[in-house]
Amino acid sequence: MSVFDIIAQYHVGLIQGLIVTFKLAMIIWFFGLLLGGVLGCASARWKKSIGVPARLCSFLLSGIPILVFLFWFHYPMQAILNVVIDPFITAVVALTIVNMFMVADLIRNVLAEFPDQYITAAKVCGLSPMQTLFDIQLPLILRQSIPGLLMIQVNMLQATLFASLISVDEIFRVAQRINSIVYRPVEVFTALAILFLIICLPLNGLALWLKNRFTRRVFER
Repeated sequence: MSVFDIIAQYHVGLIQGLIVTFKLAMIIWFFGLLLGGVLGCASARWKKSIGVPARLCSFLLSGIPILVFLFWFHYPMQAILNVVIDPFITAVVALTIVNMFMVADLIRNVLAEFPDQYITAAKVCGLSPMQTLFDIQLPLILRQSIPGLLMIQVNMLQATLFASLISVDEIFRVAQRINSIVYRPVEVFTALAILFLIICLPLNGLALWLKNRFTRRVFER
């Protein structure tokens, strides 16, 4: 049985697994980008009250493997709280937290490197701090940070594979189930790799193109 035979024979299960994977990724992307963007802006604006605790949390989180963090949310924390939570929700919360702090770090660093002359020009023009943020800083910051944000989201999409280890029926768990039936690990996981290449390579290519097109020049003009 070849790779393409496996894809053809088990395409229904693979599609269902991809749907769960995309559903999980979409939620993680939405809340991670939203909360991370807010936290990153707040960290840059209020460096001591919000920035320092956020950087400390991000530093601590960076030392914990995503898989360990996910397992901690699914097993010890639920045992401590004496609750049982759907594994899909657990995966969403854990991976969203990781995504949020990665996005916040990126946004905060871009804000910290923002040229002072733009802010000075805004003050001379009589713009308020909020107007400066939304009319000048954010458009340029988004242009500067979108390539990095795309790369982070691709990494988070790939990290959804860990959700299979807490019984979420995403694409990797479906592949494991197919392999238990046909017992052709090389072909099964090659098929999985092909599916992820089809999904992730265009996103990585877009991120690299945006980085080469905008990132190095936006603050030089």
